[in-house]
Amino acid sequence: MHNIPVPILGDVTALTMTSSDLQKSLEYYTHLGFSEVMRMDFPFPWIQITDGALLIMLRQDPNPYIALTYYIKDLEHTVKIIDDAGLIFAEKPKPTDILKKYLIHSPDQTNISLVLIPEGFTKPKGPTMLTMQASDYSDPEKYVNKICGMFGELAIPVKDLEISTTFWSKLGFQTMFTSSGHYPWSILSDGLAVIGLHQTNHFSKPTITFFAADMEDKIAQLHSSVRDHSRAQNSGNIVLMTPEQQEIKYPSHEVPSIVFFPNSGAIAHRSC
Repeated sequence: MHNIPVPILGDVTALTMTSSDLQKSLEYYTHLGFSEVMRMDFPFPWIQITDGALLIMLRQDPNPYIALTYYIKDLEHTVKIIDDAGLIFAEKPKPTDILKKYLIHSPDQTNISLVLIPEGFTKPKGPTMLTMQASDYSDPEKYVNKICGMFGELAIPVKDLEISTTFWSKLGFQTMFTSSGHYPWSILSDGLAVIGLHQTNHFSKPTITFFAADMEDKIAQLHSSVRDHSRAQNSGNIVLMTPEQQEIKYPSHEVPSIVFFPNSGAIAHRSC
């Protein structure tokens, strides 16, 4: 039985996405079961939202961008961990920068940002697939987000699964499950975030993925409520394109398969 890894990068994690219209993005995500946590115009306009389990930071910027962000109390300590691992920062803060942020690129150009934690930032208190009991996966009443279901992974397309896995392991991620063959893929976690590394050309950029036991019902409701921003796939899945051009995927199968979520002590079911 695996244990949940102890995070080494930070205290709170979120998906950071840019939006040219923060209010429009906020209204869209409210249809998906998210609500506003806090907002500010300093050092740039932003709104933090959550569905109770997944934290999203919407930052006003017309240029499309997504990052896996860690908010950190002891930034210098984390920076030393990265340096000692032999990784190179793509960006470092200037001494005059008010917002202290470091940026790392994965081998497949996924953005990982490390930010000194602002006052008031906390992780959502709701259960995640890492902390839920396996029996709760099949009970939609236990989902903190009744509209989308359970956040499963940030799915990342990679060119070489082995190279990408080695990189993420240096950031404290452990492999929960891996599958070889025609479509190699792995699920990794550092105890805070869950990512899926997919050696495939089926998609080309990081994609937010939700799972649910009643996904067919949820897909029907989502397709109706956000019809202008959704597209169906031949497999019966639905992919939403948010106002900031972020894809959110809802697989039509009922529960995720062959992914081990350690705290549950069981195997959950998933297909890609």
